[in-house]
Amino acid sequence: MGALVWVMMGLAIWHFTIFIPDRFWSGIVGAFLGALLGAVIFGLAVNGFTVPGQNDTDLINALEAIPGAIAGMAVVYFIGLRDAAAGQSMPVRACAMRWRAR
Repeated sequence: MGALVWVMMGLAIWHFTIFIPDRFWSGIVGAFLGALLGAVIFGLAVNGFTVPGQNDTDLINALEAIPGAIAGMAVVYFIGLRDAAAGQSMPVRACAMRWRAR
């Protein structure tokens, strides 16, 4: 039950990425994966790599996932910035426009 709470909190935090410029590695999907994986990994680390059961889950478990979701999205964002600065990646919209121009 704790893992479900962590995933739902990561999903809730991910919704705020619409206010950030789209520089995530793999776009919004990369931000989604970063938020979910960050929330779950951080939640596991805080709980000693065990998943709390139904009777052990409360509001504090949801709050534990927030720093992990933000950290996971930050990692994906900085990877995207690094790739963009090196010219290795192309935003999805620009790639689609180039494909349509053919």
